[in-house]
Amino acid sequence: MRHNKKFNHLGRKSAHRKAMLANLAVSLIKHKRITTTIAKAKALRVYVEPLISKSKDDSTHARRVVFSYLQDKEAVSELFREVSVRIADRPGGYTRILRTGNRLGDNAEMCIIELVDFNEAMLAAQDESKKGKKRRSRRGGAKKAETAPAAEAEKAPKAKKEAPAAEASAPETSAPAADTESATEEKNEE
Repeated sequence: MRHNKKFNHLGRKSAHRKAMLANLAVSLIKHKRITTTIAKAKALRVYVEPLISKSKDDSTHARRVVFSYLQDKEAVSELFREVSVRIADRPGGYTRILRTGNRLGDNAEMCIIELVDFNEAMLAAQDESKKGKKRRSRRGGAKKAETAPAAEAEKAPKAKKEAPAAEASAPETSAPAADTESATEEKNEE
């Protein structure tokens, strides 16, 4: 019985599977984006994300632990120098899987797995959307906003002329509280 054994064996023995995942992880770290099958990408995500989290702590022990998985000095040094700097404030979810369709030869589902913080096109698009995004209203809110200050300016001098002693005796409060006091005074007078 294989109760609670959830990871995908990928049709390989354990040594072959570990070597393949290590090679995929090294390629992902070096190239920031690789094309593979969806099954391998999902297995790679489970394999590489803890290593990326481990790279946030730049210590000798962390480097040795990551090296024991990857077995590639250049990939380990790039992971700790470049990747860990970019993902320092991200709490998780360092990879993204984008489906690309089926492979021609065997009709296997293919995808691109990439490091999230290294996709320059998506990062640029997000920055532009944040900068150029304007609040749009379906109603004529701008016209009301322009007339509202003029209406308040007309009401405010009347209230000040009628009750200067009440405002002078009250301690200074924020502007909204003063507006509510003048509005209540006007209602009382009517």
